[in-house]
Amino acid sequence: MEQQENQRLGSYLTHDIGGEIVRAYVPAPLPPVPAVRLGDLQILFEQANQSLGRLDGLASVLPDLGLFIYAYVRKEAVLSSQIEGTQSSLSDLLLFENDGAPGVPIPDVQEVSNYVAALNHGLARVRGGFPLSLRLIREIHEVLLSKGRGSTKEPGEFRRSQNWIGGTRPGNAAFVPHPPERVMECMGELEKFLHVLYVYNTLGAPMNRKLTITVSEEVYEGLHRRIGRRRISQFIERLARPHVVPEDIEAAYREMAADQAREQEALEWSEGLIADSTPAEPHASR
Repeated sequence: MEQQENQRLGSYLTHDIGGEIVRAYVPAPLPPVPAVRLGDLQILFEQANQSLGRLDGLASVLPDLGLFIYAYVRKEAVLSSQIEGTQSSLSDLLLFENDGAPGVPIPDVQEVSNYVAALNHGLARVRGGFPLSLRLIREIHEVLLSKGRGSTKEPGEFRRSQNWIGGTRPGNAAFVPHPPERVMECMGELEKFLHVLYVYNTLGAPMNRKLTITVSEEVYEGLHRRIGRRRISQFIERLARPHVVPEDIEAAYREMAADQAREQEALEWSEGLIADSTPAEPHASR
């Protein structure tokens, strides 16, 4: 039995696991309908875009881009592995890769090394023209679990049993994802969406379009004074939206916004994700 709570955020599927009734979360197909409105997130989104632009510009002038990517990939591997509780620093990983003796258990460093190998494998395949697909995801997963503690957990395969987060069983877990019989359906929807994004970008029509508007210097300075230097794009969008967006979409947005708890949860998650791409504030010198 499926219980719809918010179409954009997905639904819960109630089913029996080991004699207990469990509510498993099933994500809604992508893209979200109606589309997500950035609103106040637009400023953070633009800052993240600017940061990526600066990174891209920096990469074009580096004498050895490979060396930069080498360090970046390993730093990312260390930070991402720490989410799983792995205790390994960047120096431990470099020692391990150069046959040194790291200061933490070898299995921990092996996991980080696997992460580096999996990321490099995925990047090489994409650079070679291989599409981002379920097959590539399985390949990366196989490399990730090729050695160490995960080597016995079906590397390169999607799960065939129920998992959960928090608690000792699905019945008292904090979060239960979709049941195994729905895995391929959900992953198939994700693959379709990735292909849509690929086609959009290949045809020169990215999902996030930008419009350049030319105004006089006096108007530009006036907008800065009255609106604020980072709120001009949002101000112009609010002026244009009533003339180009159908009323039924606006009504759907208002209906979703009524679910304040879920909207706040989605907002906090989005703010955290976008903020991760923006530069950190420099520490004040003492």
